[in-house]
Amino acid sequence: MVYLKIKRLIDIILSSLGLIILSPVFLVLIIAIKIDSPGPVLFKQKRVGIHKSHFHILKFRTMRIDTPKDTPTHLLENPDQWITKVGKFLRKTSLDELPQIINIFKGEMSIIGPRPALWNQYDLIEERDKYGANDVPVGLTGWAQINGRDELEIDVKARLDGEYVEKIGFLMDVRCFFGTIFSVLRSDGVVEGGTGTKKAEKESVKH
Repeated sequence: MVYLKIKRLIDIILSSLGLIILSPVFLVLIIAIKIDSPGPVLFKQKRVGIHKSHFHILKFRTMRIDTPKDTPTHLLENPDQWITKVGKFLRKTSLDELPQIINIFKGEMSIIGPRPALWNQYDLIEERDKYGANDVPVGLTGWAQINGRDELEIDVKARLDGEYVEKIGFLMDVRCFFGTIFSVLRSDGVVEGGTGTKKAEKESVKH
């Protein structure tokens, strides 16, 4: 698609500007993380990119270094015990995602697209295949992110990713971008230790 080439150019320009403008923020967060807990500043994790290729996503570390690896937060028993004090703030504000600007600059991710699945989230990867959502650039944020985030069941998340694929274009990306800003300000859909909360809430209401 012609738009994917334009999208890549936009990603390069905005990620370059982001790295320059946000460098003071990066410095403050790096210092805070180092003071708060021992361990590296950045957290690297194998994720699934476009066409199911693998890459290492970058995040500011929000959890203790002895946290079980390659396990989604919602699958950990009592996830709060693993999250650091600074980490709670970073996750609530989504500032832990900032290092992904580097992934975007390198071409491993885009600003807007389906959130990259863990390499072992086979159910999500398989579900996305039904909608062609594995064949577009993964993103820092996306349509599913502003429509539920951690609250979404796997099938719903994949379907929303499919909607993004169908409507992919400049206007859709702009909509996701500004929708993300509002979602972050309201901390929408952030559920530590849980996924599919929307469905669970509906079922509890029925009972």
